[in-house]
Amino acid sequence: MKKSLLLLILFFSFLQIKAQVKISTREMNLINWMEFAEYVPGQINTVLLPTGTLEPHGVINNGADNIAPEAMARDMAEDLNALIAPTLNYGITGSMAAFPGAFQITEEAYRPFIRDIIKGLARNGFKNIIILNGHGGGQTKVLQEVAGEVATELGVRTLVINWWSFASDVTLEVFKENGGHAGLNETAYIQAIDPTLVHKEKYSPDMATPYPATGTWSAVPFPSSIGLYQEGQGYPNFDQAQADEYFQKVNAKVSAFIQEIIKKWDLAGL
Repeated sequence: MKKSLLLLILFFSFLQIKAQVKISTREMNLINWMEFAEYVPGQINTVLLPTGTLEPHGVINNGADNIAPEAMARDMAEDLNALIAPTLNYGITGSMAAFPGAFQITEEAYRPFIRDIIKGLARNGFKNIIILNGHGGGQTKVLQEVAGEVATELGVRTLVINWWSFASDVTLEVFKENGGHAGLNETAYIQAIDPTLVHKEKYSPDMATPYPATGTWSAVPFPSSIGLYQEGQGYPNFDQAQADEYFQKVNAKVSAFIQEIIKKWDLAGL
């Protein structure tokens, strides 16, 4: 009973603080240093850091892994009473690095760089550092490890979210089937952000390959720029109404989860 009451108090306190914050911009790229000092950390102690990479994505833009978490951060920053850090646009691309326009950063270079970014956010006064990651593979492991290390070292609180995996249930809810890299779900998310980034006229189902079951086969480069999570499912359908619904539902789920984690951190006095 006491915990429930405390959660309610924290929730309404959060809403009250959010209502009082009248900051000119939520983006660290755009804010003036004096306004930053006025609000951080006194009124804003949460920051959203989008991370991604440049790699092929079927018939959507090479920077889909950057554009998606950026748009997500902008959509939820006010509800979370958060600022948005500049996106880390370069990442550990992996098996698609050979495709035109792809960009590969080695783990040896990426790991200390992302560490310094997270530490810099902590030293600027942010208590809650939320990494909205748009690219999986080995990059996920590095982000999770480094974020955990910095949290322990500096006494901040970090959360790493791979949005497409976290919202896999939303994919099934909206599309009634699984998705894929540059597949049905990711293409829809980008289409909701900016339909001009989707080149339907270039699409062919032959551009897609199901990902292999563990231990069956491996190819480098991966033969297709669309990787399906499940054979026979996840091909883009370019439905704008579904794309808009997916965008809204994914963001709502991610935002609610972040709010829940922050409340629980606060409740535990961490």
